[in-house]
Amino acid sequence: MSNRELDAAGIQDQSMRESYELCRELNAKHGKTYYLATLLLPPAKRPYVHALYGFARYADEIVDDLASTLSDQDKADWLGRWGDAFLADLSRGHSEDPVCRSVVDTVLRWEIPREHFEAFLHSMRMDLTVTHYETYNDLYEYVYGSAAVIGLQMVPILEPTSPAAYDRALDLGVAFQLANFIRDVNEDLDRGRIYLPLEELATHGVTREVLQQRVATPEVKAAIAEQIARVKFLEERSRPGIAMLSPSSQPCIEAARILYCGIVDEVAKQDYDVFAKRATVPLRRRLAVAGRAWVRAKRAR
Repeated sequence: MSNRELDAAGIQDQSMRESYELCRELNAKHGKTYYLATLLLPPAKRPYVHALYGFARYADEIVDDLASTLSDQDKADWLGRWGDAFLADLSRGHSEDPVCRSVVDTVLRWEIPREHFEAFLHSMRMDLTVTHYETYNDLYEYVYGSAAVIGLQMVPILEPTSPAAYDRALDLGVAFQLANFIRDVNEDLDRGRIYLPLEELATHGVTREVLQQRVATPEVKAAIAEQIARVKFLEERSRPGIAMLSPSSQPCIEAARILYCGIVDEVAKQDYDVFAKRATVPLRRRLAVAGRAWVRAKRAR
């Protein structure tokens, strides 16, 4: 992170600057699409977005690290201690944790509700005990904490012009997460998890055992197409919310919408085969979207 960004954000304490930089590194390493979109924000806003993403990614890496030698119980114990310490730091108003120091600062500066972080930590704990979800309502409990609240945390930083922006941010956060689930069916099976509602899969004759065969049968493709339709519906419902943000924030979120929801378009292009390869938005498409958004962002500043 450049000193210019930290200076623009009013972050002067050296230990705080180091914490924000650590979160930026987590964002750059693990969230390439989000990181690219974040660069479209005014410099003064970027450190705070990096802090929120760094917090989420740090916890998620502990839960989902396939190379970890920790048992699920060890991970649960670690997550519990770390999460409780963060919430205590939030009440205290400061943290000595290398990651959480900047997160607490961000939460206080932008008056982000504590319950969003409680919901996130709840969903992270679910990942250590829940391997599938029968219905969409069951899945939504997880998705609300793992993704929707990330959007809700972001909204104050993006400076909304209408309270309705929060509902639309929730829709977009859910769309992002569901797109992620569709893309990562194969990878999640490696973790012993299924994030597609089994009740809906069953209407196409698809069971957990069928998915575990990792063959894109016509039934599996139909089930994936149905899940993609939900992503596209939520994406469309979220779009008016982007216009409810500060003009300087809109190019970032619009680019993120196009690129991240575009993942399911790539799945459709490969004939709904989520096992053959991991769907990604082509580099040329990413650069084109980023280029147009960059021009808009420069005009809005």
